[in-house]
Amino acid sequence: MRKIKETSSITIEQVAREAGVSTATVSRVINKNDAVSPELQAQVRKVIDRLGYKPNRSARNLRAGKVRKVGVLFADIQNPFFTSVLAGIEATLQQADYVLLLGNSNEDPRIEQMHLQVFQEEGVAGIILAAATNTPNIYQEVIRSGIPILALDRAPGGLRVDSVSINNIETAAMATHHLIKLGHKDIAFIGGPETISTARLRREGYQKALQESGIDFTRVELSNYRQSGGYDAMRRLLSTPPIPSAVLVANNLMTLGALQAIHESGKKIPQQIALVGFDDMPWATSLQPPLTVVAQPTYELGSIAVRLLLDRIQYPDGPIQQVTLATHLIVRESCGGKLAAIPG
Repeated sequence: MRKIKETSSITIEQVAREAGVSTATVSRVINKNDAVSPELQAQVRKVIDRLGYKPNRSARNLRAGKVRKVGVLFADIQNPFFTSVLAGIEATLQQADYVLLLGNSNEDPRIEQMHLQVFQEEGVAGIILAAATNTPNIYQEVIRSGIPILALDRAPGGLRVDSVSINNIETAAMATHHLIKLGHKDIAFIGGPETISTARLRREGYQKALQESGIDFTRVELSNYRQSGGYDAMRRLLSTPPIPSAVLVANNLMTLGALQAIHESGKKIPQQIALVGFDDMPWATSLQPPLTVVAQPTYELGSIAVRLLLDRIQYPDGPIQQVTLATHLIVRESCGGKLAAIPG
């Protein structure tokens, strides 16, 4: 792979010193101001090329009052899934010379509305939204004002906007089928509130896999998309017979809570209960045993979200684009082997 030269540390002050001119002169050369003689322009250009200096276009736009802004509104910025997605968003926005304004709704529709209003007042060119509610009405006003919305991960029902997500139904079905292939029939599901599209669709995928395999057993425990929610849901499963032999947990923070409840109960993973979680977080391999997970392409979700939104900004009347990215199952030790080979 071609090595990329590091240029971010070179400043306009260094260029000015090397060229023996003022920073104002360097700025005039960059902006092709005729007030600088051709000879001096050539001298400064030579230093710029030698040092590999790249002008900060965002800073120039800021000084000129021409900042191009995109609002990013997440449901829970403390969730590692969203911080991973943010890396893809930020890098792609920087390449396109846009400034990022970040809001966190904390899964609260009222806070979400407040951020949307601030984004409108700030004059953002568009908004990337991971919705805190399944009610599209609160977003329609923003769209009517001429600001496009891109739905990322979560899509409020009835909202016709560009979107990027995974196939939540098929992904949850894939994870459930893995447990079924290991011989499990008493498989439970821990998920988030049904008002969130990802929670509802993942529950549907779990039930779809059971139905396809002719399994009647269904145990669904719903709670908040937090560690505390996973803990409470798993405690309910473990305290109410029949206790499942395997559990699919449809959120990374809920998985941590579920693990805590299992360890407190004294049950062993995977000997007594197998576990599959969502999202391949850095801590997934550090757990004992390492966690089997559904891996989502978080960086790509963020990067593609930006590209779709910028397309919509440039072509406001273009067709709606709905992109679905592939996921895959990373099999580690938290599911064990075939059920027949696992001691009770």
